Formats: sequence, C-alpha cells, structure tokens
Amino acid sequence: MVPAAHAANGTTDSTRIFIDGEPNPGRQRSVPVYQTVNGSMYHGKAEDILRLRKLEKHAGRVRLLFTSPPFPLARGKKYGNAVGEDYIEWLSGYAEMFRDFILPTGSIVIELGNAWVAGSPTMSTAVMRALLKFLDRAQLYLCEEFIWYNPARLPSPTVWVNVERIRVKDAFTRIWWMSPVERPKADNRRVLRAYSRSMEQLLRTGKYNAGKRPSEHDIGQTSFISDNGGSIPANVLQADEAPGLSNFLKFSNTKSTDQYHLFCEQNMIKKHPARMPSEIAEFFIKFLTDEGEIVLDPFAGSNTTGSAAERLKRKWIAIEEDWSYVRGSLGHFPIDRFQKVGPEVLFVDDPSYVKRPLFR
Repeated sequence: MVPAAHAANGTTDSTRIFIDGEPNPGRQRSVPVYQTVNGSMYHGKAEDILRLRKLEKHAGRVRLLFTSPPFPLARGKKYGNAVGEDYIEWLSGYAEMFRDFILPTGSIVIELGNAWVAGSPTMSTAVMRALLKFLDRAQLYLCEEFIWYNPARLPSPTVWVNVERIRVKDAFTRIWWMSPVERPKADNRRVLRAYSRSMEQLLRTGKYNAGKRPSEHDIGQTSFISDNGGSIPANVLQADEAPGLSNFLKFSNTKSTDQYHLFCEQNMIKKHPARMPSEIAEFFIKFLTDEGEIVLDPFAGSNTTGSAAERLKRKWIAIEEDWSYVRGSLGHFPIDRFQKVGPEVLFVDDPSYVKRPLFR
C-alpha cells in the first residue's frame, strides 16, 4: 500500500485517493485512518478511542468538544440511534468522560434534533431530558441554547404532516453550549455579521430616532453611531436576511455539489444521511477557540468538524464508528493536507483523472 510519507510528498494534481471498503482486519485502534497537517481521524467507538493511552495526553487540553450524536428517532436510521430512556442513559453516559477532556474554561457544544413518540402525533421529551441529565452528570453550566433552522428539511413526521395534515413540519434542531464554568473562553467579535443596509446608512449619516421606546429602553443620541465591524449574531435566525456566514443558523444541508458529495459519488461511497453544514461548525470554532487550540468530535460522521478546524488552523481529533463515513470523510481534504495514512488508503497518480477543486 502507501508509504507513510507518500501522502505529503509526490502527489500531483491528478492524484486520486482510494480507500478499502472494510478496515484492515489487523487494524489497531490507536492508529489513525489518516492524519492531516492539523488533525487525526480514528475509527472506533468514542468511549474506546478516548480511553486509549495515545489520547490520554489530550485529556484536559481540548478547548472545544463539538459534536452531533445520533438523534433519538422513533424509527431507526442507518447511522444508528437509541430511543427513549435508553437514549437518555446512552448520551448522559458520556458526560463525565467528555468533561474530563476539555480545558477548565473550555466548552462542549452538542447539536440534537427533535424526537417524536412512536405511533403518536406527540413530541418526545427525550432530547431535553438527555441534555439535562448530561448537564447534571458532568456538572456543567448551560451557557446558551442555539437553534439551527433548516428551511429545506423534508416534511416530517410524514404521517402527521403529509397524510393526516394535523402537524406542521419539524424544521429545527437544538444546539446546547455547555461549560464547567460560567464564563468559558468566548469572543463574539470573531463571528460578527455584516451590517444591514439600514445600519450602514445610519453609520454614514449618524442620524436615527433617539429617545424612549415602547419597551422603555432609552436610546441615546450616540448609542448607534460607532462602527464595531459588524453586528452581534443572534442565537436563532428565522427571517430572510442577507446570505452568508451571518445567516449560519438557517443553512440547509442539501448541497449536492460540494467536495464531499463529489468525492463520494466518484468513489461510490455511501454519503452520511444527516450531515451538518460546515458553516455551523465554523461558527462555534471561531467563537470559542483560537488558532492552534484543539477541537474534538467524538461522533464525527463525515468529519465536517475536522475539515472546518483544518481550514481555521485549529488542531482536531475526530472519532467515527461507521467505516463508510470514515471513507467518505477523506473527500473533505485536499491531497496536500494529508501527512500519514493507514494501510487501507491508497494514493494513485492517474493522468486521466481531472481533479475537482477541494478547498474553497
């Protein structure tokens, strides 16, 4: 197969990546499937990989644990999920382990979708109870709750929304930001939104209606004339606004032309069915970490978190149990970012191969 150094030396614009359909029978869990300039992807269960001696050195040094675990869906999905009380125990069982990996002023950010009671047009409280039990077991503070609104999400639950028409479609997920301390490291100046046109005009003219508002807020004559480089983002967006990163919480995950999608198609690899838009990972990485700090994703899926961290010059560790998702995750990275690969990965120079751009 490929010498360890080959991934970083000797590749060309026509180099293709191939990865075996199954992990090597003799694969050691402590050996990453691949390493890039800034991070490593491991194959296995989160609890097993995090207990490895090799990863013990990272305990207490992770600035941000950012992840999207399987949701407690009433019907099972290919990416695996528990339901009800089992789900609550499953998720909360990671609480103390995850807390022990982050810095004293670090953060844990978890994205979770909603759940419905099987066979009933009523929502399950399993998600909220799981998050609350996770908080309690790890003795964490809930710093803030965010909402990711996905306008392109398919109507569900189908029978109650499309057939009987007695519910509307479920189109958001919760994102909980937690920490061992009340004031974890964070800086919203790193995630400012572009000013609206009206605000830009106000800054140019310096004119607006000062005085007391119906809300009883008293707006001073100079309250809004300072240009701070952008506006502070909200923790939920639900109106049509200017496109771009500022609108991150309204992003859909339906892109069919991104580098990951194209790589999976070219190599006939199963795509992850519940990928998170990279803009969400980028937002929290910028908001809660500095360059060079460590980001950990223990349920990495297609490794959206690792690829975002790589672009933002953060160190990263990703763990994924499903080999097919590990295979597809290679497509997130340009060839020259790989430093070492496992025995299942092969780099082949194919002059007939037309490489599509990978890093934008």
